[in-house]
Amino acid sequence: MGTAKNQRPAGDSSRWSELTLRGYEAARMAAADCANLLTGSAPELAQAIKAREEELDALDREINQGVTAAIVRCDSELEVRGLLACLKLIIELERIGDLLLSFSNRAGAVLGRLDEADVRDLSAMARLLEKMLADAAQAFQTRNADLAMSVLRADMEVDRLRNLLFVRHIENPENAPRQESFHVVFMSQALERAGDHAKNLAEEVVHLTTGRSVRHLLRKQDKPDEVRFVEFMRQKNR
Repeated sequence: MGTAKNQRPAGDSSRWSELTLRGYEAARMAAADCANLLTGSAPELAQAIKAREEELDALDREINQGVTAAIVRCDSELEVRGLLACLKLIIELERIGDLLLSFSNRAGAVLGRLDEADVRDLSAMARLLEKMLADAAQAFQTRNADLAMSVLRADMEVDRLRNLLFVRHIENPENAPRQESFHVVFMSQALERAGDHAKNLAEEVVHLTTGRSVRHLLRKQDKPDEVRFVEFMRQKNR
């Protein structure tokens, strides 16, 4: 794909990039705690998720205020783009924190009463989200658009699991007795929306790294193998 890799942010933007990475880690740990919360009644996990949400709120405020002042001291367009990316990314991360706190509050109300299949699928969604956030953070840190694109593909599996839970509890084709359907539907929706925000993180990294939209890169990837091979050979022989 010809993407840039292992290019660390430079100059005044480095502080805000580091704070943004802290936000990624806070969101990732909250997603992991959500997955673990479903498999046991651990009140400390709910408290940890709330603490992560509060940390993301604080980082959002700090980055919003700091980036505004830092932009006027930028020496290059590249640095401005990096700062604006931090601003966009922390907004998405803060929203993920809100959604995971909502998930946690509902999970705490129904622990021990969920069907095994629901626990399995909701836990899988939370684990996928955790992986998406870890990969999105690494993609941002290393400016790796290929890794960012993998986050977009992972979101499709989150959507599939959400749809599976919707069919089970809303359509219920087997007409089987279901438990806590109201909470399960909203919990799955919270995780699916968090996945959408993680996808937005990846799309921002793709744009920051390549200067191109995700749609442009997808069109490029859809070229026939023969065309891509010719382009590869041309680049190799330059």
